[in-house]
Amino acid sequence: MQMQTLHLVSTSTVASSSSSSSSSFSLPTIVSLNCCRCQPSNQLPFPNSNLGFLKVKRQPKVSNLKASFWDSIRSGFGKNNIIQVIDTPSSEEEEEEPLPEEFVLVEKTQPDGTVEQIIFSSGGDVDVYDLQDLCDKVGWPRRPLSKLAAALKNSYIVATLHSRKFSSGEEGSGEKKLIGMARATSDHAFNATIWDVLVDPSYQGQGLGKVLIEKLIRTLLQRDIGNISLFADSKVVEFYRNLGFEPDPEGIKGMFWYPMY
Repeated sequence: MQMQTLHLVSTSTVASSSSSSSSSFSLPTIVSLNCCRCQPSNQLPFPNSNLGFLKVKRQPKVSNLKASFWDSIRSGFGKNNIIQVIDTPSSEEEEEEPLPEEFVLVEKTQPDGTVEQIIFSSGGDVDVYDLQDLCDKVGWPRRPLSKLAAALKNSYIVATLHSRKFSSGEEGSGEKKLIGMARATSDHAFNATIWDVLVDPSYQGQGLGKVLIEKLIRTLLQRDIGNISLFADSKVVEFYRNLGFEPDPEGIKGMFWYPMY
């Protein structure tokens, strides 16, 4: 399969599109998003001296820089010609990371009176057996459960969609069924990669995959991580393009290591 690299060309919201999963295993297309901000440190140059520095309030200093795409990747700056670097005063307290979210994304009542809720969560509550069943449904090759568990544990963010059905008036009851998942790994500073984006085939075409991707991107950007990449089969490249991704920016190619023997 011919490899491509995709990067964000716009952060505006676009219409969603559905996609189907392929049962054949092939090398994926690389998809990337870049819209990072960089905040240089303002620490004093002599932290251990006894010079009795006065504590004053610094005013942010704004400067314009022109950066190529490679410069933006290396530094964490946003893509495009002119960018602003805001030199802000450092904070004595670390900014707290957003807490995991959980909320009802969709609620609908079936003709028989049964209520179904689709619940989004970023708390990483995934049973590996449920994940394996979901991978089977979309036709993905099986992976060792121990490695699935390790991948989930070592992920920076794990976003899930669960379906819960219950009788009217019995809200909160009923078992949850995993119908979608996406996860991201990260260096916790500049870069993140999105993996394992999958939605139960019986729930595809409803915009749920778009919700998973957009929520992951929003959460990463809130944590000042803007160099975001993912791998995609050629059949779903258009799906990610509709979310603002661009193939092979400035001719940059993703590369894979292969044994030379």
